[in-house]
Amino acid sequence: MTRFFSNLEFDGIGFKHRPGSLVACTALIAGTTVGAGILALPAVTLPAGILPSTTMLIAVWIYMVVSGLLVAEVNLNTMYTSGQPRLGLLATVQRILGRSGAIGAGGVYLFIHYALLVAYMARGGSILATALGRFGPVETVLPNWVGSALFVGLFGGLIYFGSERWVGRLNGAFFAILLVAFGGLLALTLSDLNPAQFLNHNWAAVGAALPVMFVALVYQNVVPIVTTRLEGDISKIRWAIILGSLIPLVMFLGWNAAILGSGQIDPTISQPGGTLFDPLEFLRRDGSNQWTSAGLSIFSEFAIATSFIGLVYGLLNFLGDAFGQASHGVVRRWPLFSLVLVPPMGLSTLNAGIFFEALDYAGTFGISVLFGIVPAVMAWKERYPTQAHRQATLPLVPGGKITLMLMIGIAMGMIAEQVLAKLGWL
Repeated sequence: MTRFFSNLEFDGIGFKHRPGSLVACTALIAGTTVGAGILALPAVTLPAGILPSTTMLIAVWIYMVVSGLLVAEVNLNTMYTSGQPRLGLLATVQRILGRSGAIGAGGVYLFIHYALLVAYMARGGSILATALGRFGPVETVLPNWVGSALFVGLFGGLIYFGSERWVGRLNGAFFAILLVAFGGLLALTLSDLNPAQFLNHNWAAVGAALPVMFVALVYQNVVPIVTTRLEGDISKIRWAIILGSLIPLVMFLGWNAAILGSGQIDPTISQPGGTLFDPLEFLRRDGSNQWTSAGLSIFSEFAIATSFIGLVYGLLNFLGDAFGQASHGVVRRWPLFSLVLVPPMGLSTLNAGIFFEALDYAGTFGISVLFGIVPAVMAWKERYPTQAHRQATLPLVPGGKITLMLMIGIAMGMIAEQVLAKLGWL
């Protein structure tokens, strides 16, 4: 397989192929997962408690590692059999599941991206509106649409007018600020732990947190990039996926324990009307500790901004390919930008509290299908074809049909549970 990649001179878009290191690919996966999902975790895991949510986070991580390895397996096999050393996720789906499969996967891809954009615009706009409302002698409450419009205008404008290289560097700076803020917040919250909080647990409530955990740990869309950069080296690809997803898992586990174990958070608190209590929002607005409040605002905004930039670029490229329209040039790309930004901005202004609901739908009906069911179905078709077929790569995941059936069954079970819960039947 490595010899196949060694003959690659151009990567399909005119640039010389440059192999990537294991460290760089590990960082790529880790950076993909560290996003706004971390902001939602404490709110959805609070009813369950630290021990159940920690156990479920580890279980979801194992599931997502298997999913990533399956994506790598089918991507490598398809690139080798097709003779194309560079294939994206949707191109892989089309070659294995056909045009109808690619259309279905593309629809799910769009759904995930738009749902997450709605969530990020709503929360990012809310934080900006709150910060602006505190300026001046009297604190004012700005309407939802002002915050969302400012967020989209600021970060969407940076993407629209800036070059991809410049925005990439800026996003790297945002990510550095995010990590510094995260470290400071972790230190502040760990200094205020209440050991009694660790004894609270409700295993029945942990299932409701599954969709957001899926969102927080998703990274599979960059696996085809990793397989190409590591030139088909199966050992390096396996380690990049495991270590790259393990780093954010450790971050999430520490963050979840620190927030849920904080002495300022009451695990039995309930919101009026049954709305979800957000401990991060409570700490951010509380004001009793100005360092924590300011740090949470900075951390939250930059976590959303880094995720937002990646989503916008992904959606621009996807729609540009679908409509055959270039996404380059300030004048030529405004229709694509409008299609990417206007619909989710409209939804986010109508309901500022749509953040958790949008993440929930993205995890339940998007990520579970595209990165749970689809990779297992593709691997099944590649491993057990109806006609004579030689698989170019050995399976990256053991367990044969049992593992693949478990992957499909777990995803379908989560979808069924969430549907029944939303209908009020659970």
